[in-house]
Amino acid sequence: MAREHKPDAITLDLGLPDMEGWKVLDRLKDDPNTRHIPVQIITAEEERERGLKQGALAFFTKPVQKETLDDAFADIKQYIERQVKNLLVVEDDEVQRKSIGELIGETDVQITGASTAQEALEALKNGHFDCMVLDLGLPDMSGFQLMEEMKKDPALRALPVIVYTGRDLSKKEETQLKRMAKTIIVKDVRSPERLLDETALFLHRVQSKMPEPQRKMLEKLHKTDELLGGRKVLVVDDDIRNIFAMTSLLERHNMIVHSAENGKDAIEVLHHHEDIDVVLMDIMMPEMDGYDTIHEIRKQPKFKQLPILALTAKAMKGDREKCIEAGASDYIAKPVDTDQLMSLLRIWLHR
Repeated sequence: MAREHKPDAITLDLGLPDMEGWKVLDRLKDDPNTRHIPVQIITAEEERERGLKQGALAFFTKPVQKETLDDAFADIKQYIERQVKNLLVVEDDEVQRKSIGELIGETDVQITGASTAQEALEALKNGHFDCMVLDLGLPDMSGFQLMEEMKKDPALRALPVIVYTGRDLSKKEETQLKRMAKTIIVKDVRSPERLLDETALFLHRVQSKMPEPQRKMLEKLHKTDELLGGRKVLVVDDDIRNIFAMTSLLERHNMIVHSAENGKDAIEVLHHHEDIDVVLMDIMMPEMDGYDTIHEIRKQPKFKQLPILALTAKAMKGDREKCIEAGASDYIAKPVDTDQLMSLLRIWLHR
């Protein structure tokens, strides 16, 4: 219905009978034709941060009072009617600030720049912003400290923060950032496209109405086969049927698949094939489980930046944090939603 009717907004209950609401949100945000539509989540679950990180505009916990809904619809009406969205770019390097402005384009986005954390806090206090791009290396305080300051203001807790940094993050810093920011982008030769993509998601920009250079950049980024073809993936799972199913899916996207049925074999495969681009790691395995295997892989400096996506048989509260703390790059629950998996692979391989 979203594809057919192209609504101005969507309210989404997560407890649907046929499919998890999270999967619906993921499909909506992965489709260029529906990605820009603001989604308000209504649910009995306490997972506000997860919803906001996946691109939802707002999050309400049941039971929802009529007054809350009235306010929510008033907010979304105001958001839709506001044609130009506001982006705050916090970066002390003036050249970088200007290049981010040129990258994002200012036809439907008003960009405000700040070179210090204090300037950023002043701007946030005096104006309304829909998204913020943050460099960690500011002259007066670190990006971490700035986010801590922002958390003290309830009005800023839902503001999407995209960390755009050239720093080599420690595992502890990366874990901390993943809890605080909506997304982290490490500056490299391919990262501008991801920055454009993430800001477009959180600003709810209509891709078809964006300037042609930006539109073409996003179209290229979202061509799955172009990014996945020829890339090498290691599938680790103790169930051979899962390996066969995953191999079949990945080979359809022209990926080269290696497999291992336990943690020890996975480490052996990595040592023999150091050019593997990404690992899909089942967590629930006998003897050496996925957490231990990831931990052992991360001990090797050469595998420090290797994307590892953890697959868990059951989505339990706290699973995501446990996976990230063990060293996983990201997390997906079984049974695996193939669209979501391909989206994650595209994001991590592009990074």
